[in-house]
Amino acid sequence: MTRIGFIVASALIVLMVAASTLFIVDQRQMAVVYALGEIKEVIVEPGLKVKLPPPFQNVVFLDRRIQTLDSPDPRAIFTAEKKSLVIDWLVKWRIVEPRQFIRNNGFDLRNLESRLAPVVQAAFNEVVTRRTVSGMLSSEREKVMQDVRERLADESKSFGIEIV
Repeated sequence: MTRIGFIVASALIVLMVAASTLFIVDQRQMAVVYALGEIKEVIVEPGLKVKLPPPFQNVVFLDRRIQTLDSPDPRAIFTAEKKSLVIDWLVKWRIVEPRQFIRNNGFDLRNLESRLAPVVQAAFNEVVTRRTVSGMLSSEREKVMQDVRERLADESKSFGIEIV
């Protein structure tokens, strides 16, 4: 009886170790494999993958889909003629450099959102303060959006994301 118990316990332990070495990468995710706190590999191809057991390697999943950042609290921005405008904005973004993203923001998307919101607000402040109200509302609206998009494209590279 003890021999059967030993065999069953051994089989369960082997099964648990084997299960901890396999993981599935969904097509909507990318996997980052860590070995002792250091990024070893970024996996973007979906499917069944193999790694070492948890004390040696861990896996963290990041979302590859397009994310939305909405303005947390719209504030008044003053134009060149000292009139205030309240601009409600939203930004669509996605992770393109997982190593850079994790180094600068960690794994939590909320960390990035809390750091990106002031950058977007500053970009709007910079662009809007050079224009008049009538220019903002009609003739220069596309130019304003293009200027903000260009500024955010430069800033977003340091976060490991792209603005879409």
